[in-house]
Amino acid sequence: MVTEASKFVEELYALGARRIGVLSAPPIGCVPSQRTVAGGVLRVCSEKYNQAATLFNAKLSSNIDSLTRRLSNSRIVYVDVYNPLLDLIQNPQNYGFGVVDKGCCGTGAIEVSILCNPASPTCTNASEYVFWDSYHPTEAAYTALIVPTLQKYVSRFY
Repeated sequence: MVTEASKFVEELYALGARRIGVLSAPPIGCVPSQRTVAGGVLRVCSEKYNQAATLFNAKLSSNIDSLTRRLSNSRIVYVDVYNPLLDLIQNPQNYGFGVVDKGCCGTGAIEVSILCNPASPTCTNASEYVFWDSYHPTEAAYTALIVPTLQKYVSRFY
């Protein structure tokens, strides 16, 4: 996966892109679908999946640093989304959230993407949920994450 991500960045560079942000993998073991699949009866975060994501992220970050040195005039920035999202999941009260272990759509345990449609029931207040479906954060979660992320990384592009 790291090799493919690097190839993609190099393709963007070859097309003329010089400022490229590369997002880390999220804490996939804590998304509702993976809590359902691998979190046991209590649907806890899967440490095995989170460890896989952190291993990938370490290799990706190192690779991005290497690309930045090798590709002249580039600003390729590794953007850590793993830790901020994990903090939001582990400390939802600090961000004004109440539900972290299921999505707003359907049962919240497994539905994702097209399974969340006008025929699916949804929660009454999505802003209380970290996840919209069993994998993707809600608009409120993205809103909570975007300002600190921009503050941390935007200067690295210039």
